Amino acid sequence: MLGRLFPESIFPRKLSPAAERRLRLAQARAEESIIRAHVDNALMFMDTLAEDLSFDRAIDTYVRVMGIAEPLASTVATRALVVLGQDLVPFRRRQRPEAESVDGPKPRLRLDDAQRRRA
Repeated sequence: MLGRLFPESIFPRKLSPAAERRLRLAQARAEESIIRAHVDNALMFMDTLAEDLSFDRAIDTYVRVMGIAEPLASTVATRALVVLGQDLVPFRRRQRPEAESVDGPKPRLRLDDAQRRRA
């Protein structure tokens, strides 16, 4: 029945390689936004319950209450701990000289470049 409503000629199941790449980029950005939101909320959760729960127990409780499945749960917990660690470690010890910088400046996100080149 659905085959008649959505014919393959109008809605092909197979995406073009360019569309597949754009889809993966959009999915990665969406997943990153979800992780960032969970980390922010987990930190707020920890801060709110700081008098009642240790930070590691607060993270575990947040993950359990929110029903976050693996591997997302591990990613959220790790990133929340990284943020906590940055707050605890003095700035001078975290700062690296420019020559030792591993990441460097982040590149500009260029999602539309291939399409612009074709036009």
